[in-house]
Amino acid sequence: MQAEDKLKVGPEWRGASAYVFTTGWGEPIHPDTVSSLFPILIKRHNAHHLKNPLPHARLHDLRHIHATTLLLAGVPVHVVAARLGHADPSITLRVYAHVIRAAETSAADIYAQAINE
Repeated sequence: MQAEDKLKVGPEWRGASAYVFTTGWGEPIHPDTVSSLFPILIKRHNAHHLKNPLPHARLHDLRHIHATTLLLAGVPVHVVAARLGHADPSITLRVYAHVIRAAETSAADIYAQAINE
């Protein structure tokens, strides 16, 4: 949709390709705007997908899902930190310590199973 908007607006386009959510002329939308629309989007989705509804979630929850998924998949903490925009991986370690501990436990279980076979 942004590509279409960019063509319509032409040289007046003000955006960069780095933004996911933009106005019709390419400027970034304030994060609060997107956050306030999130429950509305979920409600609309659920109205049309009664058998497979989405749970209540905040936009910020997507950030946590992203980080958690990457960490559980074994992506190094410094890579996840960079994706989240954390200046220091220690921030990521503090916030997601429970995920990392769960992954360590899983790794220990896998190792124990491998040496018992």
